[in-house]
Amino acid sequence: MLKRIAVTQVRLGMYIQELGGSWIDHPFWRKSFKLEDPAMLKALQTSPIKDLVIDVSKGLDVLNESGNAEAHEAEEAAPLAPSAEAESPLPGADASPAIKRISAEQERARAKKLLKASKQAITSMFNEVRMGQAVNAADAMPLVEEITASVSRNEGALISLVRLKHKDDYTYMHSVAVCALMVALSRQLGMDDKQTKQAGLAGLLHDIGKSAIPLDILNKPGKLTDEEFDIVRGHPKAGHEILLASNGVDEVALDVCLHHHEKVDGTGYPHKLPNDEISIFAKMGAVCDVYDAVTSNRPYKEGWEPGVSLQRMAQWSKTHFDDRVFKAFVKSVGIYPIGSMVMLQSGRLGVVVDQNPVSLLKPLVKVFFSTKSRTRIPVEVLDLSKPAVQDKIMGHEDPILWGIEDIHELWSQ
Repeated sequence: MLKRIAVTQVRLGMYIQELGGSWIDHPFWRKSFKLEDPAMLKALQTSPIKDLVIDVSKGLDVLNESGNAEAHEAEEAAPLAPSAEAESPLPGADASPAIKRISAEQERARAKKLLKASKQAITSMFNEVRMGQAVNAADAMPLVEEITASVSRNEGALISLVRLKHKDDYTYMHSVAVCALMVALSRQLGMDDKQTKQAGLAGLLHDIGKSAIPLDILNKPGKLTDEEFDIVRGHPKAGHEILLASNGVDEVALDVCLHHHEKVDGTGYPHKLPNDEISIFAKMGAVCDVYDAVTSNRPYKEGWEPGVSLQRMAQWSKTHFDDRVFKAFVKSVGIYPIGSMVMLQSGRLGVVVDQNPVSLLKPLVKVFFSTKSRTRIPVEVLDLSKPAVQDKIMGHEDPILWGIEDIHELWSQ
């Protein structure tokens, strides 16, 4: 028995069936749940959500003016009106226009809001799994769809921002990053909308087994002992068992969770699968997982510059990654990913701020440093694809070697 009520009428003990507005506007990752935590009630009351639908057959009803619960009446709640800020439908959906590409600068503010909501959602998911609750794939899909929409508007904005995660947030935001990377890679490989959603969900859930690892091992700043390393290496099997006991998790997510640490030379884990026994989705998961791992700050190491990371991954590609998948991955993030510092032919240093859909070799670059005078120069944004711009990229540069400490601020603000 469904009933639409105002947020001001919500009380503990109610069963929330559906929240009004866009998913990104509310602080919960589940679509339906019983409201039993006072902190969750406060979060709901202070969120932008104005109304919601409760199921009075599964929880408490609203109180009338005398303070008593209202009598149950058969009442079918009307469908929630879409939020004015609701995201565009996924590309390829019936009777829906394709999402128009916008600049990274335009998408960045939206992506920052999404990442903040994503952190809350994934943290809640992992905490619930630690307490023995099952994952419901339907609850995770709104987040996958928000991430997919962001990647559709600009493939690099969200992916570059999530790389800046704090080392203490790595476990949770790594899941968001791999989800976004899987979506971008699936699009580059020509997968359809269904496969793209499957890839995104698999990326979001691929490391759920880390919820079974003690936090003191997971967040250890120093080198792991052999025993601790064996515990960490058990996370694919632990995650697979968690997902088997969950609701609505498909074979793709199960496969990627179990096999994203397999290598094409057969030396991966947990099953040392040869190349021809590793699925395309697991091969995608392997590349996306490694890229975010090596470019992110971890409790025990600082992340590598994104362009340098791709160069080093290319050196491992014959043993670690499927060649076709790795080449498609490079195209999906760019030969010079957003945030890469590059040397220009003019002797100036710049940071990549957006990709050029036409040419991977000619991104938008924010120039800020002269290597000839070794001094800062007035910032200038160059679109290297324009005929009037004669400069070109000569290669990647490491900011540390040039004493550049604010490289992230230069492109992310």
